[in-house]
Amino acid sequence: MKSDSMNQFVDQPLRALVVAGAVLMATSASVYAQTSSAPAAHQLTRAEVLHELEELEAAGYNPSEGDEGDYPADIQAAEAKVAAKHQAERSAVMGLGQTGQTKPTP
Repeated sequence: MKSDSMNQFVDQPLRALVVAGAVLMATSASVYAQTSSAPAAHQLTRAEVLHELEELEAAGYNPSEGDEGDYPADIQAAEAKVAAKHQAERSAVMGLGQTGQTKPTP
């Protein structure tokens, strides 16, 4: 009789541990499956980041000014100038490709 009651005290916590372990394994497997299925985004290289910063500085952005209240506006303005420059360069290349003419670059 005593052995049956002792088994009951040991059996119930053991079952709870097995169920909890199964739940943890199932959730961790699904999280891993979700993250590994997406393709990895391109990681920027140090050279790409430095080039982007140089372009922004050439467009008027000064990172040494810090946050003096106009931070979002000045970097957004510089980004817009750089984007317009890139668009103009793409348009020029597309125009050259269509007309077949070559123009000397300064």
